[in-house]
This record gives sequence, structure tokens and C-alpha cells, in this order.
Amino acid sequence: MMLNFFNTLTHIVATRGVKPSLSWCAAVCTSLCLAVWPAQPLQAKPAEKAQTKKSVKSAGAHKQGVKPVLKASAGKKLKATASRQGKASKRAKKVKFIAPPPPSVGMLSGLHATPDPLALKSGVALVVDASTGQVLLEKNAATALPIASITKLMAALVVVDANQDLNEMLTIGEADVQLEQRVRSRLSQGTQMTRREALALALMASENRAANMLTRYYAGGKSAFVDAMNRKAAQLGMSHSQFVEGTGLASANVASAYDLVKLVKAAHQHPLLRELSTQANYTLVDPSGRVTNFHTTNRLIANPNWNIGLQKTGFINAAGQCLVMSTQLDGRAVIMVFLDSVGKLSRLGDAQRVRDWLATQSLAATGQPAQPNLAPVRVSKGVESPVSPALAVVKPLQNNPHAQQMIAWSPK
Repeated sequence: MMLNFFNTLTHIVATRGVKPSLSWCAAVCTSLCLAVWPAQPLQAKPAEKAQTKKSVKSAGAHKQGVKPVLKASAGKKLKATASRQGKASKRAKKVKFIAPPPPSVGMLSGLHATPDPLALKSGVALVVDASTGQVLLEKNAATALPIASITKLMAALVVVDANQDLNEMLTIGEADVQLEQRVRSRLSQGTQMTRREALALALMASENRAANMLTRYYAGGKSAFVDAMNRKAAQLGMSHSQFVEGTGLASANVASAYDLVKLVKAAHQHPLLRELSTQANYTLVDPSGRVTNFHTTNRLIANPNWNIGLQKTGFINAAGQCLVMSTQLDGRAVIMVFLDSVGKLSRLGDAQRVRDWLATQSLAATGQPAQPNLAPVRVSKGVESPVSPALAVVKPLQNNPHAQQMIAWSPK
């Protein structure tokens, strides 16, 4: 049809002597066609129809004050994104820089530079045959250092020696709660327990509030209790020891490894202290019915390969990791002392290293402990042998940043 129009138009124009261009003729044909056949609306595809209906509904809903579905979905996504960003921002704000703990007194004194054949991680070590007093291993054992919660062993000894009523009910007070800001404890103010229970928690779980409560309930109060601790130390011949409080949080509580062997021997004579210090778990039920479970701070207690008669652990920054034990090894009663050990489990590792070393010292055919083939391991840094009556000692109470300070860092 378009071709016939085009030919007719060309013929008419040519007979009249006009020579139009092809583009002009095409334009005229297009105009005539549109005049004859008006433009019809295009048929929308099914998907396009559906989208058109959605648009119409959305527009109608918008007019009625209802947000379109698509806009609502986008709004939810924006809110979810903003919520995630807000939570991430809060988490970022909670991240705080924690400075590393200061070095221990033993580390500052250079005790860890002292070599020993067992490669111990402790700056101070002493292993003694409890029956004969023979020194089996010694490393800086005459050096007085902070002893952390091993102090509680002396405190328990003072309580037992005073013959105080073990069934008397004691109460955790404000003074016990306010010991130190960073002290961790599960004993809240007002918690009640017997003196025996307080001794158990102080020895096996190293509970600072329980230990401090024991000092408050001593006749004459805390000052009288500290005096009794120092008198007991003098009585036992602990000539390089001093105590300023009963929990071990103070770095001014110091003793040498030789002094601590004497303390362990004295404490081991009391069945109650042997029993309470070697319990793996303890359940405290206060008069209100509240139940709290406590666990030992010494993992070797639960190890069937160890036969431990008495033990106490300790830790503050100034003292490092500490451990004293009375144990049976191959039929030999042995006292072990490790002070200023580096690493949370290193004191236990040192005990195992000593155990393995002693295992190489086989028993004689008579069943008596055999004499070692070599002389006892004895290494010290700048101190005299304990055989000498004059023991050199490094007192950490002068010219060191920890002196007379209360330092609490997860004490145990």
C-alpha cells in the first residue's frame, strides 16, 4: 500500500514538472498514511501489564497515605543496615587498650638469667627431702621475693594455732569487699559461712575476701593478726620473711624459698590444713540457701599421678606464679617451692620437670631413697649456699616499684 502511494505521488509531481527528492516524497507518504490509519496503542506484554498494575496500585496506595511495598522494603533494609552499623560502633567503643602487666620483682632482679640444668621457668626453686632435709635442687632459694597468696598458708596456720571456734558463723563485710578494685571474688557482702568454710575457701580456692574476713575476726583485729603472723614466722626460723596483711595481695609480704619450706613443714603437721588445701571442689551453702561451687587453683590436685599432701598457689604481678607443695614421689616425701614463674601453667610444668628428674634417681634395693650419682643441683645468683649460716638475701622493699603496693591481677 505504501509503495502505491509513493508511486502515485511521484507520478503526479513529475507530470507537473516538479523534481522532488526521495526524502521529501517519503515524508509526504508518511503523513498521508497517518491521516488514513490513526496511530493505535501498542499491546503491552503480560509482564509489563502486571508491572503497570503494581504501579497503579502503588500510586493509589500512596494517595491514601500507605507507603508503597517497595519503599517499605527499602526502608527496612536501611534500618537493618543502620542497626548493624550502630552495633559495630558500640563494639568498637568497648575495645580498650590494656597495658601489659608490669614485670615481677624477680624479673627486675635478673633472677631468670640464672641457668639451671632443668631449664625451669621459675626464677626461684627449691626441692627438699622432707624426711632428711637434703636439698635436692636449689635455684636462688635464699632470695626473698613477694609470695602472693602463699601468705594464706601462714594465715591459716595462725588461725589453727589460736584454737578459734571453727563452727563460728562469720560474715563477709564491706572491708572485705573493698580490698582492691580488681580483686575477683564470688563472695558478696553479707555472705555467711563458718570459720572452717572460710579456711577451706582461702586455701583451696585462694578466696581473698574469705582470708581477709578471717583476719578481721581474730582477737584484736587485723593488726593483731599480722603481728601473730610475724611472730609465727620468727618462731619457725623464717628469718628472711615479713608479712603486712593476710591475703597476699600486698607485694610487701615476702619470704625466701628456704623459709617457705619451714612454713610447709609446720602447716603439714595439721590434718585440717592438709585436708582443706587439697580439696578439688567445695560447695558453699549459706544460711539463705544460696549455693556456690568453688574449685581448686592447683590442677595437679585432680591428677591421679600426683599424691599431694598439702599445697598452696599464689599470683600477683610483683610475685609471678608461685607454688608450694608437699608430695610423695616414688616413696620419698618431698617439699617443692617455685616462685616467680613465668606463664600461667609454668609452675606446674616446673613441678613435672622436677618429678621426671627425680624419677631418674632410682631407689636402692633396700627401698630407701638412693643417693644421687651427682651432687644436688644448686645454682644461685649472687647469694651464698644455704649451708653457710649467713644467707645473702635480696629484699624487694627498697628501690623497686612494687614495694608497699597492693597489686591485684587475678590473684590466686
